[in-house]
Amino acid sequence: MIRRALAPLLAALVLLTGATQTAHAAGYRYWSFWDRTGTTWTYATQGPATTVPADGDVQGFRFAVSEDSADATKPRGTASFATICAKTPAAEGGKRVALVIDFGTAQDAPSGETPPATRTACAVVSQDATTAEALATVAKPLRYGTNALLCAIAGYPEAGCGEQVAGGKKPVSPRKTAAQKPSAEKKDSGGPSVGLFAGAAAVAALGAAAVWQARRRGNAR
Repeated sequence: MIRRALAPLLAALVLLTGATQTAHAAGYRYWSFWDRTGTTWTYATQGPATTVPADGDVQGFRFAVSEDSADATKPRGTASFATICAKTPAAEGGKRVALVIDFGTAQDAPSGETPPATRTACAVVSQDATTAEALATVAKPLRYGTNALLCAIAGYPEAGCGEQVAGGKKPVSPRKTAAQKPSAEKKDSGGPSVGLFAGAAAVAALGAAAVWQARRRGNAR
């Protein structure tokens, strides 16, 4: 009898857990920042405003909806310094930085906007220039939001800045990467939600009541 009483409650707990995870599944629409080594893109550990690339470096930006750094979408296409900067001679006292700017897909674009085609550029800047400064020389206008978050490159998108978008593939557990990710991410610890704990406690309480009732009926016999 106890098992029969608990069965629906356990099922409810499973459904509650799944529903809570689904409700919290979401992503952020933003520009992610990448470093390229050889043929591999790696999510940058610093934001473009603090990264100081060396002469010959290749770096990329990708606009997309991502849930966290592990889920972020890489810039598309092949890219090499030799190809991007082939027609740009070295400048004495300066450096050349190859940039790949991927504006993403129509699926990830804000409502009413169309992403431009992916472009590459060879920025010539001073030796101590940051990636943000290099980007500003080849892809104006740039738009920044609070906390130095890069919101738009070459005017795209026209509006919005790291807003949350429903429909992610897994519960949000974002990690902030310097000034590159939305400040809203700091509010999420990446652990189970309060709602999940509260729901589980409620189901557990109902389960305890069912056990007590079953035992009472057994003693009455």
